[in-house]
Amino acid sequence: VQLLESGGGLVQIGGSLRLSCAASGRTFSRDDMAWFRQAPGKERQFVAAVTWGVGTFYSPSVKGRFTASRDNDESTLHLQMNNLNTEDAGVYYCADRSRYGPNYDVTNTEEYDYWGQGTQVTVSF
Repeated sequence: VQLLESGGGLVQIGGSLRLSCAASGRTFSRDDMAWFRQAPGKERQFVAAVTWGVGTFYSPSVKGRFTASRDNDESTLHLQMNNLNTEDAGVYYCADRSRYGPNYDVTNTEEYDYWGQGTQVTVSF
C-alpha cells in the first residue's frame, strides 16, 4: 500500500495550492481518507476527511478556504487550499482508513492505517 502526496511548495499569503495524494496497492474506493498537517514542534493536526457515504469534514481553521475531494476512478485524494496564511504552513500528510464502520473520530490519527510521506507547504509574506 502506498500513498504519495504531491503539489506542495512555496506560496505567498493569500495564495492557493492544490495537493494530491495518489493511492495504490489496494482498492480505496470505500475507504475514508483524510489530510493532516504538522508544523515544526507541533503535533499532527487534522485538516479534512472525505468519508465513504457520509460526507466531508473540515477542521474549523480551514473550513471555507479548503476543499477536499476524491477521484475514486484514479484512487486520488485532492486538497484545494485557497487564501493561505502562515498558520497553514507545514508538512501535509495523506491518510487512509481501511477499517469500515461508522462512529469514529475522523480527527484522530490513530484511526488511520496508512500514511504518505508528506509534502511541504510553505507560506511566505
